[in-house]
Amino acid sequence: MFRLSTNPWDLRFPPVDSASPEGLLAVGGDLRPERLLEAYRHGIFPWYSDDQPILWWSPDPRTVLFPDNLHISRSLKRSLRPGLFKVTLDRCFRDVMQHCAGPRPQYPNGGTWITAEMLEAYSNLHEQGYAHSVETWKDGQLVGGLYGVALGGAFFAESMFMKMDDASKVALVSLVRQLQAWGFSLMDCQQASPHVMSFGAEEIPRREFLDHLTTALTLPERRGRWQFDIP
Repeated sequence: MFRLSTNPWDLRFPPVDSASPEGLLAVGGDLRPERLLEAYRHGIFPWYSDDQPILWWSPDPRTVLFPDNLHISRSLKRSLRPGLFKVTLDRCFRDVMQHCAGPRPQYPNGGTWITAEMLEAYSNLHEQGYAHSVETWKDGQLVGGLYGVALGGAFFAESMFMKMDDASKVALVSLVRQLQAWGFSLMDCQQASPHVMSFGAEEIPRREFLDHLTTALTLPERRGRWQFDIP
């Protein structure tokens, strides 16, 4: 297994085609903004738990949602009607991450892969204008949302949460519609799940994903605090 250098100037990752069949590519390193951004530019992301070193992944196939292929179910369209929820961008990034880090029954002892180290790292990316959150509100209360990283015309979705039915779905649809308006060409969903596949996401070979990513990274960077500019 390739071990990343602890040298702060050495941000190299191994070729992604050297990843294990499960997608594990490298171990170690750190979560400094420079390393995280270098990872995302090459289709690599960190995913590990508190009792593990930092693990870096590049799965094959890769699950992506092309914004123009967004599918909205009939039942979800009812939840998207004006007045049911209020949706904002970058209103409370850290709160969204903390909600996403809440106990998950699928993890041992109800744990989560969003460690305290990850919370600080992505909060730093948010402060630098690369990481963004979407918030869904009901009666002034935060009831759902998601967060991720944006580079060029690519958005790398990381995690979402909901405290009311459809709250996270409304956040996702609102974000994808805005990404469409801004000309984004790619949303990376990392791995398949029934949830993301229901929105029109698809699995594609890693090499094809990297080709799409290379193109997306040539698009203008939309760095800084985001706001909706569509109805």
